[in-house]
Amino acid sequence: VQLQASGGGLVQAGGSLRLSCTASGGTFNSYAVGWFRQGSGKEREFVAASRWSGGSTYYADSVKGRFTVSRDNAKNTVYLQMNSLKPEDTAVYYCAARPDSLFTTTTRAYDYWGQGTEVTVSS
Repeated sequence: VQLQASGGGLVQAGGSLRLSCTASGGTFNSYAVGWFRQGSGKEREFVAASRWSGGSTYYADSVKGRFTVSRDNAKNTVYLQMNSLKPEDTAVYYCAARPDSLFTTTTRAYDYWGQGTEVTVSS
């Protein structure tokens, strides 16, 4: 199983970005997917989690109402739409997957990780 994250970049505060996470090497309908981020000098933190196939999504309080998870099952791709970005959203963003439909906020519960994509929000 491989995950490819993309879509990061430099954006001004208040702007938007859409990150993509494309999976290959497996069948992902029964997987859970998580988004995490790690700022410079900080621990990796939970952002959002959902089932790869759809359904409810759980968001960290810090991004609730601004970030949205969506998916294109035909492309095995999950998206993280980030709106109203703030400088404190600056981080490397990772997508992760686990072969269990039960999603979790815990990093160690995820078996597969993408390489990370960097998001920088300027003030």
